[in-house]
Amino acid sequence: MAIRALVFDADGTLYDVQSVRSLATELCGDKGELVTQLRRLKQLEYTWLRGLMRDYQDFWPVTRAALDYALLAAGVTPTPEICEPLMRKYLTLELYPEATAALDALGGYKLAILSNGSPMMLDRLAQASGIADRFTDIISVYRAKSFKPDPACYALIETALDVAREEVLFVSSNGFDVAGAKQFGFEVARIERAAGVPAPTGSAVGPTEFFWLMRGYAEQLGPAADHTVTRLTDLAPLLDRISR
Repeated sequence: MAIRALVFDADGTLYDVQSVRSLATELCGDKGELVTQLRRLKQLEYTWLRGLMRDYQDFWPVTRAALDYALLAAGVTPTPEICEPLMRKYLTLELYPEATAALDALGGYKLAILSNGSPMMLDRLAQASGIADRFTDIISVYRAKSFKPDPACYALIETALDVAREEVLFVSSNGFDVAGAKQFGFEVARIERAAGVPAPTGSAVGPTEFFWLMRGYAEQLGPAADHTVTRLTDLAPLLDRISR
């Protein structure tokens, strides 16, 4: 069955989660890089914990809880002067440089986002980055009251876009998301954001290296991506090959 729709993850796929680092360093000094990486790792961990506990909370307070944890673990007091600017920054994450051109090249398809982000967060991100009009729908897992990789989240796509799962190419850089989408039955393209990052030479690694070791590579769970590309602009040529 032909691909009719492309559905993108947001954070780490369209938006650079590392783009908060300069502000974190400005507010937290030499702890900024550590806070940046801990916050993202904890943010994802808290979605999985809440999913397992069947205690859904909006992604905004989940993000704040992860930030508080990261600051406390790094030895930084989570004051309003630090937390409020950082939380606002999560609403204006920077797009990856090739994102807009990639979306423009895919105009013949239904395009959508499926994200753990709350409706408020996703709306603010899309408006701030100027890409809201590219999408048929911007889908928050809030509609399912769960978090990815719960199959109920991926099931939202079929209803929202009026497509069968076999007609969807799901695009993500996050290994857990790739595994969840593939297990659900989508064709999946993985954006390999860690491509070219060298393996560490020893066990002493910095926060950013540790983040890429934890989140930058394909998960070894079984369900694997059908396609691996390094940039969003690789998707249009990939679809040309698929269609042939």
